[in-house]
Amino acid sequence: MSTSDWVNRDLFPFTSRYMEIDGHRMHYIDEGSGPVILFSHGTPEWSFGWRDLIRGLRGQFRCVAPDLLGMGLSDKPADADYTCRAHADRMAIFIEKLALKDFSVIGNDFGLAIGLSQAIRQPENVRNICIFNGWMWRLDTDPHYALAAKLFDNWFGRMLYRQFNFPVNVIMPSVFGNRKKYLTPEVHLHYKMAWPDPASRVATHAFAGQLLRASDWWEGLWQQRHLLEGKLKLIVWGMKDKAIPPYELEKWIQAFPDARVVRCPEAGHFVQEEAPELMVLEVAKAFG
Repeated sequence: MSTSDWVNRDLFPFTSRYMEIDGHRMHYIDEGSGPVILFSHGTPEWSFGWRDLIRGLRGQFRCVAPDLLGMGLSDKPADADYTCRAHADRMAIFIEKLALKDFSVIGNDFGLAIGLSQAIRQPENVRNICIFNGWMWRLDTDPHYALAAKLFDNWFGRMLYRQFNFPVNVIMPSVFGNRKKYLTPEVHLHYKMAWPDPASRVATHAFAGQLLRASDWWEGLWQQRHLLEGKLKLIVWGMKDKAIPPYELEKWIQAFPDARVVRCPEAGHFVQEEAPELMVLEVAKAFG
């Protein structure tokens, strides 16, 4: 069975494409035509999570959604650099190779800063930004994240992540607003199968270590947030997110008071899974 034979093409009806970066294949989808939207996912996620947004937006936009190295259908080398900075560097190469110009960014979770870093690198090349349930500042002074890092950034966490696929099997269901309705067994399978064995789960555990270790990188981006003024048009937030506290939303609002804010009271961390129709409408208006 190939690496993607298990994908239900009724749920994910897109052509899988691949690009080689640093000697490894990165999977991506490239659907529709028009102004470009670059989708930047977090963990444990891949381009599958954008399926409903892309179906709703590809009639108006060209939707480009890569899987970060070590995630989804991309290669999962054991010895790759899986820091947030390295993911951002590979994203920059990806953008250059596809010659993406004047594009917009949608990002969440760890992918939020990875995506927005591209706008900070080349602000003249990014038109609009939509973010949801994520951060772009240091986390090492916040006890909420320090506790998670203490639990998972060690040998015990490595065992949980690599032997038991803990972020997919335990964390993901716990941060949905309504997992019975939206995280169906078939949808959940598409996250489980993306990391089918311990050898494939190096990147997901690496993100646990980045919670605190990437703080200097995030802080460097945050100090340049003025470069995003006028571009960050839309903030969508799942208010039942147990992973990212609601006070993080307030930081975004204070920093970007002109952005439209849409609170989703019943959604959790994965708003694109729980409120895709709303996101499609809001993105189309904000980016149109």
